[in-house]
Amino acid sequence: MKLFKQIILMGSIAFFSMSALAEMKIGLVDMRAALFSSDAAKEFTESMVTKYKKQDLEVRAIGEEGQRLEMRLKNDAAIMSDNERAKMASDLEEAIQEYKYRKGKLDKALAERRNEFLSDSKPKIDQAINELVKEEKLDLLIPREAALYANQEMDYTNKIIEKLNKLN
Repeated sequence: MKLFKQIILMGSIAFFSMSALAEMKIGLVDMRAALFSSDAAKEFTESMVTKYKKQDLEVRAIGEEGQRLEMRLKNDAAIMSDNERAKMASDLEEAIQEYKYRKGKLDKALAERRNEFLSDSKPKIDQAINELVKEEKLDLLIPREAALYANQEMDYTNKIIEKLNKLN
């Protein structure tokens, strides 16, 4: 009898939980896509390309020079003197070190600027989410990546993008 009561109780809880879940309005948002598809993100990307174009070209040139030296060393090593081979190997090592240094410096600068953009965008993202939740009367808004499957009607990413664009 006690087991029967427990089964009835568990069934009742499951039934009421399912009906409450059915009444919930759930939404999904791909926050990364929303943020990086906004007008502000596009402007930020364009400004970064412009600002760091020279450094990027320098890094690429050093990388290409290193590849050229490596190919020459590989192809012509047999016909080079020991001194030539040692000098070219030294030049190649210098090019590799310079490339790593410049690439690391550029990557660090880009990451810092990107993080600044993300922190500057945080209040706008929060505001856009709060407005969306109120307007759509959502009970739950979760990241798109957390769902294995969801009806497209549950995806509010485009609405978040629109709100972010209006806030800028």
